[in-house]
Amino acid sequence: MKRHELFFIRPASWGAALAAGGESAAGPLVAHWVDNGWPLIGRRPLPGEGEGVPLGLPLPPAAGKRRLSYLMPRDAILATTPPPCLRVAGRVAPCRWWGTLDRLEALAIQHGVQARVFGSLAWRALTGLDYLTAESDLDLLLQVRTDTDLSALTTGLAEIERLAPMRIDGELVRDDGTAVNWRELHGSARQVMVKTAEGIALLDRERFLAEEVLS
Repeated sequence: MKRHELFFIRPASWGAALAAGGESAAGPLVAHWVDNGWPLIGRRPLPGEGEGVPLGLPLPPAAGKRRLSYLMPRDAILATTPPPCLRVAGRVAPCRWWGTLDRLEALAIQHGVQARVFGSLAWRALTGLDYLTAESDLDLLLQVRTDTDLSALTTGLAEIERLAPMRIDGELVRDDGTAVNWRELHGSARQVMVKTAEGIALLDRERFLAEEVLS
């Protein structure tokens, strides 16, 4: 499993999970989530959690903005997909974001990296529900390579954010799914906090693109 990976669930398995977890009180939004063709998102396993695929369902602000947790059997998974690409998700972004999104897309193309989004904008694009508020950040994922100029890329992000109408948060992600917040690499710290689907650890910044992740 990779961070922010999306999982589509078999409807019968979803009904069984809700019945077992007593989630009927969450209302029709959750009950019909899978029938609507909407995914869940991978999450880190909880300490002592049993066998299965740990998944989360973040509710929109109008439904309490809670994050529900599920542990699904592997045969409940119909398909997986990465989070939405920036260009597609940008179609449902607030119009005041459009100029910034265009500049971010151009920066990604310039550096030959793939740009995706997670968080509020991604869930709005995936479901059509109103996840965005006036205080929402843009949560950005940039898929970097071993030859990516991380200094130039993060400098470009900082320059774009300086004129942006929203905060640009997010991560630079390696092919193996290991990620680091772009601000940490833009800073001068010798070590950065790297994240995987299993956990987090400190890593020397020069080794972020190396094969070994956690010591």
